[in-house]
Amino acid sequence: MQPLLEQVFSVTNQKGIVFLELYASMVVKLLDLVVLDNVEPNEQNFNFYRCGRGDRVGIHLPSSREPCIPLLMYAGLPTRSGDRMEEASPEPSVSFWSQISTFKTRAWEAYKRKSTSHWVLLFLSSAAMLVAFPASSILSRLYYSNGGTSEWIVSWVAVAGWPLTALMLFPTYFFSKTLPTPLNLKLILSYIVLGFLSAADNLMYAYAYAYLPASTAALLASSSLVFSALFGYLLVKNKLNASIINAIVFITAAMTIIALDSSSDTYGNITTSQYIMGFIWDILGSALHGLIFALSELVFVKLLGRRSFHVVLEQQLMVSLFAFVFTTIGVIVSGDFQGMKSEAKSFKGGSTSYILVLIWSAITFQLGVLGATAVLFLASTVLAGVLNAIRVPVTSIAAVILLHDSMSSFKILSLVVTFWGFGSYIYGSSSLSKESS
Repeated sequence: MQPLLEQVFSVTNQKGIVFLELYASMVVKLLDLVVLDNVEPNEQNFNFYRCGRGDRVGIHLPSSREPCIPLLMYAGLPTRSGDRMEEASPEPSVSFWSQISTFKTRAWEAYKRKSTSHWVLLFLSSAAMLVAFPASSILSRLYYSNGGTSEWIVSWVAVAGWPLTALMLFPTYFFSKTLPTPLNLKLILSYIVLGFLSAADNLMYAYAYAYLPASTAALLASSSLVFSALFGYLLVKNKLNASIINAIVFITAAMTIIALDSSSDTYGNITTSQYIMGFIWDILGSALHGLIFALSELVFVKLLGRRSFHVVLEQQLMVSLFAFVFTTIGVIVSGDFQGMKSEAKSFKGGSTSYILVLIWSAITFQLGVLGATAVLFLASTVLAGVLNAIRVPVTSIAAVILLHDSMSSFKILSLVVTFWGFGSYIYGSSSLSKESS
């Protein structure tokens, strides 16, 4: 019996070492893909996507043109071709440390190809994504926790920072020596429709944050990736591959896991029916976001044609502006605008805290939007997707630390499954970009 156990452990250890080497190789290849294989953005390769909760008004992700090697093929495993399975052609084995050395060399070469200002801007834009979006989510939940009661005010604050986009847009005309995109009736109507849908989307997310913990709301909002892929396939005829379908399945499974944990994931003053409504509003908001994404891409394909940084900012500004108009009307009609003074007096920490929460909510959300747009233009959709995937656990962890959200085993499992879904989606999008190029 003892020799048999020793043999089993020996085989297990060998398999584990092989698996770790394979996993490390995949990580290096993914780093290669994200950091080194970016291309210069231009009017031909700048397509538009969205992600996560931070895209309530319109974060547009361009599809990249990075060459990539399927992980299964890279690992030497069989890959599917047509209706049959084929063995990937054998390649000479390369040690893990040799790959690390090659990666370091290529990273240094990639660094030298860009100016220092490029890397500084990319770092600041990435930091804005990873800090501003989670901060906006935490502040939304903090508003309710400290006595705020108006969903209209939360949705209004989400787009009240639209002048920040204007402040960034106007200098681009001067530096790039371009003129604003001419407006026509169709373009104006499309901006009005997208603005109205974005206002409705913000309101749905506001209801979600009223009833759900911030960590749970952030996880559920990641399902917008699923709806973006589905609506993009139905309306814009974007392609789907096995990796993207795999991402849809995994993220849907993560949402189901969250639903199973409702009994231990509610605040004391939130009833079960309110929690269920928050869950539904979050999913509906994500679905509407997916529709907004597809319609936004359709506007660029059918009406704008050219795709550059200032055009993206123009679309962002116009949609945010109309969303602000519609939301302002809603705040006034509902009477919540008139009630802000009395709400501020009863707010925990007083009127000063109330005003600061609203101001910083507006600023952080718009900074996140601008940071995401800059990352997409300076780098690629792959890097933006990776940062967006990282943003979900950052928000959840921040909510646990700052708001004392519960972090049950179900939620941790859902977080891991969601992260895997994001990775699969990023890889699938990169593969499609390579095929189309």
